[in-house]
Amino acid sequence: MTTGLLSGVTVLELSSYVATPLAGLTLAQLGADVVRVEPPGGAADRSRLPVAASGTSYYWSGLNKGKRAIEVDLTTPEGQDVVAELAAGVDAVIANASHRGAAGEAALRARSPRLVHVQLTGRWTGEASVDYLVQASSGMQAVTGPAGSGAPVNHVLPAWDVAAGLYLANGVLAALRHRDATGEGSSIALALEDVALATMGNLGLYTQAQVDGVDRAPDGNYVYGTFGRDFELADGTRIMLVVLTTRHWRTLLEVTGLADGVRAVERGLEIDLDDETARYEHRELVAALLAPWFARRDLAGLVAACEGRRLLWSAYRDLDAAARDLADNPLFAPLDQPGVGSHLAPGSPLVVDGLRAAPRAAPVVGQHTREVLAERLGADRCAALLGPDHPHDHLTLDEGAHA
Repeated sequence: MTTGLLSGVTVLELSSYVATPLAGLTLAQLGADVVRVEPPGGAADRSRLPVAASGTSYYWSGLNKGKRAIEVDLTTPEGQDVVAELAAGVDAVIANASHRGAAGEAALRARSPRLVHVQLTGRWTGEASVDYLVQASSGMQAVTGPAGSGAPVNHVLPAWDVAAGLYLANGVLAALRHRDATGEGSSIALALEDVALATMGNLGLYTQAQVDGVDRAPDGNYVYGTFGRDFELADGTRIMLVVLTTRHWRTLLEVTGLADGVRAVERGLEIDLDDETARYEHRELVAALLAPWFARRDLAGLVAACEGRRLLWSAYRDLDAAARDLADNPLFAPLDQPGVGSHLAPGSPLVVDGLRAAPRAAPVVGQHTREVLAERLGADRCAALLGPDHPHDHLTLDEGAHA
């Protein structure tokens, strides 16, 4: 089941790794028919870790749920012609590499002026880049990690890839709306590094550096600009606490019984910890006041003390512990993925009119080549390309010669 908002929209995805496959997945979960084009044998990211005992990539399967997959050799003129024929009949093309010949952007849009073509590059200059290089060049790693470590710390989540994928999906949707209104297609380009630079600029990090000359440093798990930090409980559990508002702060003082002591400290230092900025500036003092209270309680005791108090905290969990709770969340549903088996997989986080797109299996290599070619190009053209009794549903240079 999908939400159906994009029913009737077909997207050709010429992509690999995270950002562009995520864009395709997002559109597929909204009801689009997303056809992923891969080279014979499958794209390089099909074997990326983590993998099942069968060799099937959990990573690849997760990012390509609900798509159709075809094999076309885009290094050959024949394969490029086939992609051009397919692109002439679809709504959008998503790519993360420049393609040659008939499959190049200019050729595709000349053939189909209504086409929406969206392409991801590494940098605005056209140079290649990947998420972890963008982390380095953007400066984000300089404020990530433990205080005083002196070494850059990359974020393990490919956050810029994820943000880029959602930007790309947004671009497709905006361009389709424009086409519906004007009949004109669009050419949209997005640089991965620009996603990071724009985000950090929008959050004020670069503005602060430019205007105030502030060179921020890593500060562990403290939350910048407010009070938030991790604490260890008596049973060894570590929790993260965030105090966003004055209400949160006063409630925390009530729960911990520290109100009188904190007021005495405020009078002695002539500070007002009801103020968010003051709590941040004096974060180490606040943490020192709170730490003994947390250290005297186990997780059950903390839950009991905070029940009904609307404080913002969570215990840290490892992946195994988090995975054990997935069945309680309607986001997840059973999925039987070839090469992986039955497991709980996420559908779309979007809930539209009370409905959520359920997860659908990712395709095996070339699973839909014959189906898509016959459907989009016609049975005769499909037979000419693959032959009526072709044992493998993909195109190579020799087979493409039939074209």
